[in-house]
Amino acid sequence: MDAGRLLSEVAAALSAGTIKVVDLTAPLGPDTPVIALPPAIGKNTPKVEVHSISHYDSDGPFWAWNWLKLGEHTGTHFDAPVHWITGKDLPDNTTDRIPPKNFVAPLNVIDCSREVAADPDFLLTAEGVRAWEAKHGAIEPGSWVFMRSDWYHRNGSAETFLNADANGPHSPGPSTDCIEYILSKGVIGWGSEGVGTDAGKGATLQPPFPAHNLMHKANRYGLASLCNLDQLPPKGAILFVAPLKFVNGTGSPVRALALVPSA
Repeated sequence: MDAGRLLSEVAAALSAGTIKVVDLTAPLGPDTPVIALPPAIGKNTPKVEVHSISHYDSDGPFWAWNWLKLGEHTGTHFDAPVHWITGKDLPDNTTDRIPPKNFVAPLNVIDCSREVAADPDFLLTAEGVRAWEAKHGAIEPGSWVFMRSDWYHRNGSAETFLNADANGPHSPGPSTDCIEYILSKGVIGWGSEGVGTDAGKGATLQPPFPAHNLMHKANRYGLASLCNLDQLPPKGAILFVAPLKFVNGTGSPVRALALVPSA
């Protein structure tokens, strides 16, 4: 295959509109919902703050710019392996050392929106993934798996997005055997529409928070607070997602994009 010709054909298709770009990213600002951890577990990430440096004024008459205060794991964000204790000693485990070829990969999208509409605590299991594969084809090594839940429609309100009560948060995610199974397929990452990559009841699973625990133990990646997965096909999209090159970064807000064939 002539790689140069292939890239030229992709560029032409983008120009012609036969391939379109889907933005998978939530708006990032002071109203972005952030995870709320119980005090017994640890400190919480701060909400996003935006501070003006100048705005066409005496502090800078011809330009506008701001400085920001935000956590690495805020909004639509990338989890590097070092984010979790199971990945802390692995090679190339921080945002500045991940090989850039890992930021572009095929994408599998498993639609669980109907199940989640009926049960916000829904867990995608290995059995559910295998049923999806029987219909759409095998998950390829080096690809991402996304769980579509349509949860992103709640993102405008922290209360509905986090969906917590006295018993804790209620949001969908993967079971332990789901993560074990997709890792056996050689995936590069797992993504979800919730505030984190695990379900709201992820702390009650074994091991706790399996998407974090097992994915990062395998030197693999996570994406959270994804949007617009309902605009993606089950197979055939290409994901582009790159964290900021923070030195020793555990993660980063991202602009996640997918290339898909136009309808």
